[in-house]
Parts: sequence; structure tokens; C-alpha cells
Amino acid sequence: MSKDKHFIGQPIFGQLLNFVDKGDIRRLAKSQQADRYIKKLDGLTHFITMLYAVIGGFDSLREVVISLLSNATKLSHLGINYSAKRSTLADANKRRASSFFGSIYKMLYKQYACVLSDSHLSKADMKRLYIMDSTTITLFKEILKGVGRNSKSGKKKGGIKAHTLIKASENTPCLIRYTGAATHDHILLKEINLAQGSIIVFDKGYVDYAAYEQFTDQGVWYVTKLKSNALYSSVQEIDIPDTADNGILIDEIIELRYGKGKELVHTARRIAYWDEQKKKVLVFLTNNTDFEAEMIIEIYRRRWQIELLFKQLKQNFPLKYFLGDNVNAIEIQIWTAMIANLLLMLVRSKVKRQWAFSNMTSLLRGQLMSYINLYSFLNDPEKTWREKNEAYKREMQLSIFPI
Repeated sequence: MSKDKHFIGQPIFGQLLNFVDKGDIRRLAKSQQADRYIKKLDGLTHFITMLYAVIGGFDSLREVVISLLSNATKLSHLGINYSAKRSTLADANKRRASSFFGSIYKMLYKQYACVLSDSHLSKADMKRLYIMDSTTITLFKEILKGVGRNSKSGKKKGGIKAHTLIKASENTPCLIRYTGAATHDHILLKEINLAQGSIIVFDKGYVDYAAYEQFTDQGVWYVTKLKSNALYSSVQEIDIPDTADNGILIDEIIELRYGKGKELVHTARRIAYWDEQKKKVLVFLTNNTDFEAEMIIEIYRRRWQIELLFKQLKQNFPLKYFLGDNVNAIEIQIWTAMIANLLLMLVRSKVKRQWAFSNMTSLLRGQLMSYINLYSFLNDPEKTWREKNEAYKREMQLSIFPI
């Protein structure tokens, strides 16, 4: 009987955990007193259990517990020796602060951000570009206040909003904040602290002229869209070069007034552009007067990158069924999904074969506790089958033409 060419003495999930320094997590749990109110399930075991649940796509605590029990002989390969009961895991999700999982994510991001850097971004300006947006996760219980108008029934689903900042060159969140879905997006602007010369792009939901003025004072360039009902006065029109894109209609300096008595003024640049594909005029706002208008438009187009990230997270780690009905448990699960996404992006960056993220995730999800060499298999998944067929052909040839 031929041996599997991809066999290894550690399950796939254990190989994923090799990216994580277990000693660092134990030290983190100690420094944050994360084990203070939990008797049996320590921080490391809790983290590994939740990561297993998220990558495995389990919909309930019972499924998580049963799956771990069915793999009891393999748990030592994951660095744990305890399989939590359902009540114990539920209690830990309620009591252990979600910030502990957030700290694990930040630790991993700091360690691996350079590995995830996208070398295809050749322009230096794009390497200092940050993208900001938020995504709302609907909750079926009114744990957090929902957003929008009430339905005809008078009831509104709860929701949690993940405010996110990513570096365009890394495509993974470097700042995340959770609030109720009803919280306005612009609150995150107050927490942004970027180096001078950085560029940040966001949509027109982040309207805060005071924050825009602060960016200007800090030497940070922003690019956004101007709301159609914004009140402004034109100060100076900028000449449009003959070589410029024909879609650029106007390039001008404007003044936007804000404050209680509209006594404060923010000076910005307004660019109106005819988008032939969408068949409409797009109006951009920025505090940078040095970039060409085409560059400003290209920077805003890059904002779509964060939408693709949200889509990747929601498709591969569906946040529809939560393993707890309280805010802390929900935040733990979202943080864990962010960590799972980061780890799988690391795996994909180390594999030579080009994999669609969703295909790779689905494949690994079904083989999490299989003793398969992760990188060997992803680089050449047909290897064992190919060699088996070749061996079979040789046997058939020998039987037909004996020596």
C-alpha cells in the first residue's frame, strides 16, 4: 500500500498555530489578568478553541465541543490538554475580556505585517496609503442598537459595527474598533494618528470638517467624496493641463465652513470628474494640492480594496451564528475571525501555487485535523493521486509483459 506523499506528524490546524508563539499568549494573559475570573479554561486554550471554531465554521458551542472531543488524541499536537465543556466555553466567552483577543491580533499584525506587504504597489505614494471604512454585522437579538429606520412592525434588529483601518500595501486591518450599528462612522477619525506624509482615503460617510482640518495641521493627506448638499465657496480655480484626463471637469480650491456659528473655515481642493462607466459626475475632496487630479481619483479607487476585504471576511468566516448572546462573546468571535483571516493570508503568501482565498479556506476547513503537510499539499494537491496512477500503470505493464 502506497504512502500519502503529503503525510506529516502534525495536523493542519497545528501547522497554522505555528505562526503563533504560545509563550507570548501566556505572557499576554498574565499581563492583562485574562485568567482572573476563569477557573479551568486558560487564555491560550480559549484562544485555540475559538480559532478552531471559527476556521471550522461551527454554528454552535455544542458542535465545537463534540468536534474537539472526537479529536481528543490530537489535542496535544495543538499545545493544549483540555477540551472545554459547553458551559465552560460559554462562561469564558462572557467573562474573559474581548480585548485579550484584540491584543493577540495586534501582536500577530505587528509581527507579520511586513510579510503581507504587497510588492505590486510600485508607487511610493501607494505604500503610505491607508483606507478606512466600517462594516455592520447584523444581530438577531437586540444586544446593540440597530441602524436605520424602524420597520413596520416597530422592531429593529441589533447590530455591531466594525470600524476598520487598513494599509493598502498590507490589505489587513491595522486598527479596529467595535461600536453599536447606530454609531456614526466619523467617530473613528478622532482616533487616527498617522505619520506626516501619510495618505488616508474614506467615503463621504466620514463628514467631519474639524477632523479634516486636524489632518491638514498634521501633514496627513486625505481623499474622500464631497456630499451633494455640502455648502462651500469657490476660492481659486486650478488650471487643468491639456494632457489631463478628459473626464476632469473642474479642479478648484474651496472653503468649507463649520462650527456652531460656522465661524471656522477648512480650505480644501474639489475635483469634479465625469465617470464614463458609471455615467455620472463624481466629486472628490482632498487637502492635497500637489498631486495631479488623476492621482487623487486613483487613490479613491483604491478604497474598494477594503470592501473586498470585508467581503472576504464575511464569505469565508460568516458572522451569522454567534457562540454567545452578549457583546463580549460577539467581539471575541469577530476578533478571532480577523486572526483566522490573517493566518490564512500568511499561508497563501507562502504557497507558490495561486489559490483563490475562498477555495483555499474551504479546502483547509474540511481537513483541519488531518495529518497533511499544509504547504506541500497546497503547492501540488494532485501529487499523491498522480504518483498512485503512475505506480498502477507500471504494475499493469509488468503483468501484461512479464520479464
